[in-house]
Amino acid sequence: MLAIIGGSGLTQLANLSVIRREVVRTPFGEPSGALTFGLLCERPVVFLARHGYGHTIPPHQVNYRANLWALREAKVDEIISVASVGGIRSDLCPGELVVPNQIIDYTWGRKSTFHESTDEPVVHIDFTEPYDADVRRRILAAAVMAGQPVVDGAVYAATQGPRLETAAEINRLERDGADLVGMTGMPEAALARELGIPYAAINVVANFAAGRGDSRREICFDSIDAVLREAMGRVRSVLDHLCEG
Repeated sequence: MLAIIGGSGLTQLANLSVIRREVVRTPFGEPSGALTFGLLCERPVVFLARHGYGHTIPPHQVNYRANLWALREAKVDEIISVASVGGIRSDLCPGELVVPNQIIDYTWGRKSTFHESTDEPVVHIDFTEPYDADVRRRILAAAVMAGQPVVDGAVYAATQGPRLETAAEINRLERDGADLVGMTGMPEAALARELGIPYAAINVVANFAAGRGDSRREICFDSIDAVLREAMGRVRSVLDHLCEG
């Protein structure tokens, strides 16, 4: 079963034929909300709104461990994360869909592993390629089938939030090799890897990052909602074709 984690701009899947909702308890506390089970183009899917169904949970307070554990309990075999980001690279303009292939983690203080007990051995995971290659390939193929342009490959910088970054911080991220900036990519991707669940992402560029493009002086929040509404429609089309395939 496919799991879709929706971020800002995707708090529900309008094209999901809902069968049931289930509240899941985990050893790590409460997930962001109930799991919504349904069919997307006849394929079983479970949907979870990362920030809660009322978009009330800020990025640094998302219970990523509970979310991923709940999906594991639902026996999902792959996860697609949908998240809005800021574009650092000049060609990653508002409205672009991007399938990232790398992550740089700048977050701090977040619970980032399931293995913290002193009664068990230390657990290391290989994170050389943080996104699953097969899931990425099928997302890109679905985008072609849907006729939706998608950028293949980018470095996602995960920042703490909830505030947006300064222009100087974005300059630093660019020097580090980042192409996109968001607040929820970590530890989500690493936790999925710990659980052995293939995970990949579709990023929607909501705005130019601070100091870039029309955000050179300030970020205009008024235009972001309109960008996300239009772009998330294209994301849904990609997801439809992925499920049909």
